[in-house]
Amino acid sequence: MGTWDSGPFDNDTAADWCGDLDDADVSKRPDLVREALTRAAGEAGYLDADVACEAIAAVAIVAAQRPSGQPIASPYAPEFLRDGGRLDVPDDVAALAVRAIDRILAADSEWRELWEDAEGASEAVDALRDLRKVLAA
Repeated sequence: MGTWDSGPFDNDTAADWCGDLDDADVSKRPDLVREALTRAAGEAGYLDADVACEAIAAVAIVAAQRPSGQPIASPYAPEFLRDGGRLDVPDDVAALAVRAIDRILAADSEWRELWEDAEGASEAVDALRDLRKVLAA
């Protein structure tokens, strides 16, 4: 995983997924967000870092749509969402995003293991926990 910072879009996997979301038909975008969250939240075995990175990008997108969410400004995020753009997602997706975060932060997560050994680990974990707070509100 090529990672250059601790934000939800700051790695190759998330950036590629965001490009796919940008390229997708507008009507399919909510489904792609739900699929990324479902893959992570539903993983019963060891959670692959790439699955987690896609889900984290999706989590950030869902959180940005919440009343207390922060607008997305990352240059690696989907272009259509930058600087206040919107994506309408069903209400139940926020709860799915919380489950995905909990799964990503679990002990059997490659994302968590990689960050435990990396500089900036607390920033990455704290950012994910902050997104969880927005989604759970």
